Amino acid sequence: MATAVAPATAAAAPAAAVRDDYEAMAKLLRDVSSLSSISGLVGWDEMTMMPEGAAESRAKMKSALAGVIHEKSCDAALGEVLAKLQAANLDQLNQFEQATVREAARDYKKLTAVPKELAQREAELESKGYQAWVKARQASSFEQFAPVLQEWVDLRREKAALVDPSGPVYDTLLDDFEKGMTSARLDEIFGEVKAGLVPLLAELRERGTPPSDAWLKGDYATERQADLCHKIAVALGFNLEHGRLDVSVHPFTGGAHPTDVRMTTRFKQDDLTEGITGAIHETGHSLYEQGRNLEYDGLPVNQALSMGVHESQSLLWERMVALGRPFAAYLLPLMREYFPSLPADKSAEELYGAVNVVKVPSMIRVEADEVTYPLHIVIRYELEKALIEGSIQVSDLPKLWTAKMSEYLGCEPESDARGVLQDVHWSAGLFGYFPTYSLGAMYACQIYKAAEADLPGLSDDIAAGKFGRLKLWLNEKIHRVGSLHPSGDELMKAVTGAPLDPQVFLSYLKDKYTELYKL
Repeated sequence: MATAVAPATAAAAPAAAVRDDYEAMAKLLRDVSSLSSISGLVGWDEMTMMPEGAAESRAKMKSALAGVIHEKSCDAALGEVLAKLQAANLDQLNQFEQATVREAARDYKKLTAVPKELAQREAELESKGYQAWVKARQASSFEQFAPVLQEWVDLRREKAALVDPSGPVYDTLLDDFEKGMTSARLDEIFGEVKAGLVPLLAELRERGTPPSDAWLKGDYATERQADLCHKIAVALGFNLEHGRLDVSVHPFTGGAHPTDVRMTTRFKQDDLTEGITGAIHETGHSLYEQGRNLEYDGLPVNQALSMGVHESQSLLWERMVALGRPFAAYLLPLMREYFPSLPADKSAEELYGAVNVVKVPSMIRVEADEVTYPLHIVIRYELEKALIEGSIQVSDLPKLWTAKMSEYLGCEPESDARGVLQDVHWSAGLFGYFPTYSLGAMYACQIYKAAEADLPGLSDDIAAGKFGRLKLWLNEKIHRVGSLHPSGDELMKAVTGAPLDPQVFLSYLKDKYTELYKL
């Protein structure tokens, strides 16, 4: 009997140790998550409520907080327990716990390569960069923004060299936003997308008959737009007990926690549809945040898998749902309720056509249609990759931007504000972020196609303003899963049965716009 008991007792000790180590790791990670939540609120306030004169003091606050977060994230105690867990047999941990160890170790390796001083410089430059961008954009002067952009380029090269001295600089930065993605793979994906979109866009322009959207032109009070968008966001499933909607210069979703999600949007008095689609887009992000799995609250496995996957959720609601034919049947009566001046003789089918017009010229990314949007992303990807690699200089950007706009989209910006300064991302050093927008659009197509197969009658639900089944399906398949899978491709395999395939996206666009434009 004694010999039979001994092996079980011996096995029990390591098992208990693994569980103890896991709980110790989880506590340290949750502390960091709470501090990061504070940082999220500080950032939200800066972009929505903070008085302009507080910019310098806010930069110092963010720098100090970033230093504390960096120290906690790089704590030697965390490194020690992660090393023990990586060397142990983790079979007793469930798949989410094992993924937590994997993701925590990945993050720790990256973070410990960066000294506290550099992390503080990043936080301070983020505030400095945002304020410089806002002022440069107002003045439409790239020259005012160029010095801080150069600081970011230098700082990002410095960081990439510390994280992975042997790898391509841009790939190291890209991995922060889209795990496992490389510029070589992106070149293939975007090459395929360009090959499909350029001829489609030319055909639509030359032979297509665009739907009429003139009847949507008008004067729409922004306060009424905000009320309408508030109602739509709630209908889609946004929980007001755990979130709020505000206005900012550049729409974003942030906040502190799945129970405290802050989303912002913006409105134009002469454009009703931009405010609606923008609010729906941010609602998609917010539903992802509010749908995260609180059983693993504060742990890496509960974070979004990647920015591309996060973007898939905003674009699924904005494009696959809101720009779809069934949604027009739901939306038109609402629009008339808030804006009785809309023509009474227009149908839901005409609204569907009007919101899907390919915009010529397509000057502004956030206002672009489905067909031209990916080309906006290609422009930014090609420029920022060349900038980080050193094949072009900061001073080259306005000229090259204009040249690529002309080549890919057939238009040239009349000012820096509508050209190279139109996006906020580079002011925060977010090199590698832009590609995730189009990756998200491709993910969204595949995910929505799978949802349609799993949810018979989905189109009827949407037309009737019933979005609960789709939201719950996304909660289960995407939101609660978090970072369980190591890459977007693996998530796509689990949800759709296949890795990311650009042809699904291209087929969707070709089929939809060939019908709409009567080709």
